[in-house]
Amino acid sequence: MTGPVWPEVYKKLGVSPVINAQSWVTALGGSIMRPEVLRAMDEAAGAYVDMMQLNRAAGEVVARSCGAEQGLVTAGCSAAQVLMVAACMTGQSEHNVEQLPDTTGMKDEVVLFKGQRNRYDKAFITAGATLVEYGTADSARPEDLDAAINDNTACVAYVIGPFIAPGIGLEETVRVAHARAVPVIVDAAAEVPPRANLTRFHKMGADMVAFSGGKGIGGPQSAGLLAGKADLMEAVVMNSLNLHSPIAGIGRPMKVSKENIVGLVTAIELFTDSDEGIEWDAWQSKALYVAGRLSGIDGVRVVIEDETNERQGPQPVLRFEDAYKGPSIAEIKEQLQSGDPAIFVGGAEARGEICIVMVDVRDGEEIIIADRMSDILRSGRVVAEKPNRP
Repeated sequence: MTGPVWPEVYKKLGVSPVINAQSWVTALGGSIMRPEVLRAMDEAAGAYVDMMQLNRAAGEVVARSCGAEQGLVTAGCSAAQVLMVAACMTGQSEHNVEQLPDTTGMKDEVVLFKGQRNRYDKAFITAGATLVEYGTADSARPEDLDAAINDNTACVAYVIGPFIAPGIGLEETVRVAHARAVPVIVDAAAEVPPRANLTRFHKMGADMVAFSGGKGIGGPQSAGLLAGKADLMEAVVMNSLNLHSPIAGIGRPMKVSKENIVGLVTAIELFTDSDEGIEWDAWQSKALYVAGRLSGIDGVRVVIEDETNERQGPQPVLRFEDAYKGPSIAEIKEQLQSGDPAIFVGGAEARGEICIVMVDVRDGEEIIIADRMSDILRSGRVVAEKPNRP
């Protein structure tokens, strides 16, 4: 069984391809775009267009896909987070848009459940806002959120993702915030598939929701999608797309190319039209194969978990018990990454597990993963370092 194809463009740079069993992570390049997406991007590169007209048209596609009033293609989900907060602070005031990141005279506090703090939430304060926590790292009550809201609150942020505490839940968050006339913005970067999530959080009352376009949707890695209420989304546009105006908003460094806009729109249409069941079955088949190959190892318990366990699709999860005498989780990962081809898997030392995420595992790579994992777990020997490729 051979490893991934080594494209010539990477070979010239001396950068080797890897097997991605860690998920649609930015560090490994997001997802692999379908040929239709690449063709659409190539075609888009061959003409000049009015970028405002293109952004508006693409935004209509995003809005329809999300069941929202208005949409926009953004420079990734992180840019969408910046723009959501900026819109909540400035509204549709050109003066305020031009003034950011100076928030003098604006509501500039973003309220966030403490248990949802994460390394990406700096995007919520990039436009000049201040983050205000409520609750504890483990729990919160509606009255905690209510107490955190004041006359300076611009919005309440809510983060959805695997192993991120739900706090009081999105619906209750919306109820409390809306009772105080405060909008709720949602970071749902990696929450599709399932496809139903594109519309689900809007139906729950969120005012704006951001997704990554380069993960499960299969668009360009540097693209995202943002959709929500028309008044707030128009403020987003003002903060990012004043292309024919003397004002340069906070989102100017986050502009999206015509190729990426067309690529994401194409990817969304393909994504929403494709069969989720077929996709799921393929992941399940690979997961069953790997789990079967890794069964019967002393001290290693292998189970297949899916979204009901906060996983992205069905995946083998390896947990290590007292009888296990092999390499540590960190050592296993190091050995996988030092082989040829390098294999990246998920999981955390803190949870005492390794998870082999199937959403980006290409046909045949499950065999390489199972062979390498079996070799490491059963023998405990260190896999040889990568040879120098010609």
